[in-house]
Amino acid sequence: MHHVILGAGPAGIIAAETLRKHAPGDTITVVGEESEPPYSRMAIPYLLMGRIAESGTYLRKRLTHYDDLKIKLIHTRAKRVDATARVVGLENGQNLTFDTLLIATGSRPARAPISGIDCAGVHSCWTLEDARAIMALAVPGARVLQLGAGFIGCIIMEALAARGVHLSVVEMGDRMVPRMMGPTAGGMIRDWCEAKGVEVFTATRVDAIEVASPLRARLSDGRHVAADLVISATGVRPAIGFLENSGINCLQGVLTDEHLQTNVPGIYAAGDCAEAFDKVSGKTLISAIQPNAAEQARVAALNMVANDKRPRASLRGVTQINVLDTLGLVSTSFGNWEGVPGGEHVELTDRAHGRHLSLQFQDDVLVGCNSVGWTEHVGAMRGLVEGQIHLGAWKGVLLKDPTQLMLAYLASAQALGGWSGAQDERRR
Repeated sequence: MHHVILGAGPAGIIAAETLRKHAPGDTITVVGEESEPPYSRMAIPYLLMGRIAESGTYLRKRLTHYDDLKIKLIHTRAKRVDATARVVGLENGQNLTFDTLLIATGSRPARAPISGIDCAGVHSCWTLEDARAIMALAVPGARVLQLGAGFIGCIIMEALAARGVHLSVVEMGDRMVPRMMGPTAGGMIRDWCEAKGVEVFTATRVDAIEVASPLRARLSDGRHVAADLVISATGVRPAIGFLENSGINCLQGVLTDEHLQTNVPGIYAAGDCAEAFDKVSGKTLISAIQPNAAEQARVAALNMVANDKRPRASLRGVTQINVLDTLGLVSTSFGNWEGVPGGEHVELTDRAHGRHLSLQFQDDVLVGCNSVGWTEHVGAMRGLVEGQIHLGAWKGVLLKDPTQLMLAYLASAQALGGWSGAQDERRR
């Protein structure tokens, strides 16, 4: 059989390795659009900080790794997919026929509709090529303007601050990390950043970037910000444009079932481009975090070689989890952090010590939460939300004192027979 994988990021590589383990005689081809060895985008901030070299971003350190596994790498981009003919057309003019196909093309930076966004000195922070350009300009003392203070933006901001630049950040939302944090938590992160010397503009947009030396960004409030470097971090979108007219169903991402299979038998999707079915919520979700990409890739690959002797694998769920370190302030977001209709919630804020905790309940189940600066509760929050554990009387305890999370988790999980019991409860 010939298995074709589109995308050479973590999802694509994990899928290829899983396929090789379970199908030692099959042909595996991975198509990656960049000329670099497969690498992790999540490692780029560490490259910007100077903690690692470019080779430190590589997913596998031995450059012969793929040849050793007889995994063929092609450096080009998918141009089209014909699901009926089972053919992938590549930009290099090559056509690949396949028996199974995995779409793991990830996402690409969203292009903000701003005059001047394409001028010299404006960069995304998404590829190794971007990182090289940024490092050349983000020297100590340089003025850097960043567009966007979402999850990815805050990670980039951490790396830029470590380079000793004068940093300004513009965020259209009314708070930092608006898709991860509520108003109180997002405001506390902003206060923290400003105390660390970062100039933050919220509820503000960049109307235009004027070509000059230095660049000048005109803000919606009439102010101007001078910059030697502008970084666009205004979000990402699934890289699925090449699937138009392919016969593969897409909404925001490539639609899959719990086996990561699309509407076309034998064609799968995983990672940032996949809109995967989540058993817990009963919805399809895109969750662009590497642990999800890895698990989706594993499940998809197992199903690409499933047969009568090897049953199909299922995705347990799509974990909605974000843990963010912003200039030393750790914040978290799990599950339905905004709450659910008819649910209950409790908040506890200690501004003097920069700590905030918000819990969201549906009946006696913790369905989501936010935290800022309360790192000792991260494991318990994740366990309760992912496990969908019924708290019983402990819900009342948490409504009165949300800091009792660890005790509530340990007692509730123990009542179910430990973590394995909590996982069984989640599947019910």
